[in-house]
Amino acid sequence: MVSTKSTTNASLPNFTRALPYILIVTGILGLLFAFLLMYDSIKLLSNPHYNPICNLNPILNCGIVINSKESDVFGFSNPILGIAAFPVLITSGVVMLSGVKLKRWFLLALNAGSFVGVIFMHYLFVESVYHIHAVCPYCFGTWVMTITAFWYLTLYNIQNHNLKISKKYRPVTNFIVKHHADWLVLWLLIIVGLILKHFWYYYGQYF
Repeated sequence: MVSTKSTTNASLPNFTRALPYILIVTGILGLLFAFLLMYDSIKLLSNPHYNPICNLNPILNCGIVINSKESDVFGFSNPILGIAAFPVLITSGVVMLSGVKLKRWFLLALNAGSFVGVIFMHYLFVESVYHIHAVCPYCFGTWVMTITAFWYLTLYNIQNHNLKISKKYRPVTNFIVKHHADWLVLWLLIIVGLILKHFWYYYGQYF
């Protein structure tokens, strides 16, 4: 069983109770976005004139992204990855919520998988914004869920000593843990800021 010992600093938040809920919520929402994206992908395959409901304007446009070559990086539709991955988060959260203590190797594997998801998400972000020149709202939703799940999985594993951090870096990790929500919001704001900066020629007219 994995150790439940967490940081000795009582002033820091403890993610042991919150993580199962975070995994369940991010997993459910991420799966929903992936299903919606898959649905629109199938509809566009059968009818090229289909207009997805998430085609909000020339920039926030699922159709442009779905019709791009980047929509099937591995030879199949990208949403399939989300449909396969997000249920793992949901199941893990439910298992933890039931009181089962997950093995260290499983938590580290889950963390590693979410890290790969974050790397892939940032690749898709770059491709979407700077090469496709459109952002899919459903994709953006999966990005937020992927980042959030990875962030709190990592903090949980640090607190419970699944990820070994040298004692000399403890003040740094304690600071990050203490301001966990601030760092997450900053991460997401940077992404939104880069999107707005790149597409300011369009959105600037509304300000």
